[in-house]
Amino acid sequence: MATGSATAHGQARRAANSKAVAAAARAGFVARGVIYALVGVLSLRIAFSGGGEQADRGGAIAEIAQKPFGTALLWLLGIALAGMALWRLSEAAFGQAGPDGDKPSKRVMSAGRCVFYGFVAYSVLSYAAGHKSSGSGSSDQNSQDVTAKALEWPGGQWIVAVAGAGVVAAGVWIAIRALLRKFEKHLKTTEMSRRTRQVVSFFGVFGGTARGIIFATAGGFAITAAVQHKPGKAKGMDNTLRTFADTPAGPWLLALIAVGLIAFGVFSWANARWRKV
Repeated sequence: MATGSATAHGQARRAANSKAVAAAARAGFVARGVIYALVGVLSLRIAFSGGGEQADRGGAIAEIAQKPFGTALLWLLGIALAGMALWRLSEAAFGQAGPDGDKPSKRVMSAGRCVFYGFVAYSVLSYAAGHKSSGSGSSDQNSQDVTAKALEWPGGQWIVAVAGAGVVAAGVWIAIRALLRKFEKHLKTTEMSRRTRQVVSFFGVFGGTARGIIFATAGGFAITAAVQHKPGKAKGMDNTLRTFADTPAGPWLLALIAVGLIAFGVFSWANARWRKV
């Protein structure tokens, strides 16, 4: 009986490490790059024209839908993101690539990412299927709605404040890891030329730092909403990005962050090529 169980486990692990799962992961990185690059482009438009575009995932989905063959592209994007979720699920079940990939903490993180990408894939595919409210909803309105409901719970202010602090911590962690180039251990750097390594590293540092700053800033707004007991103070990605334009640096800070998001998109495409999966 034990032998049969071990055999089944071995077969499942081999399936998780198969070329199909690797291809799904790489397709997912391409899709992630598309979304971040588009959000960056939309942010640049806001910075220099004050446009009414929605600079978040919903805005990126709506932008794609308006293009020729937009619906077909959304189906491809959603399927690719589902592939990313599948890969993260395999990591949660069998561990990540690398010597320390079996650590419980890494498996838990992979499980969380699986849930996140599963939700994103569902929202994109639902939009492609005709449920327009599923994928293009405002991240700002969603954040405020969730915050308002949480504040009504017993101890709601503490819950929102702790959640906000968690997002701030995640943002700082993302930025620090990017600055320390921790991502390099996940890449097949030996297959890159010296120049390619430098370029990929630049995009990883710049893009990851910008992404971390956005997370940390959004978490700060959640904490403010909790302290003041005002759900309207919570901001999604769109309003968080717009806030950078309200600083003394004006639209130039938003433009810098926007270019950082585009850089993270390019870095995601580099992961599609050189990530160890």
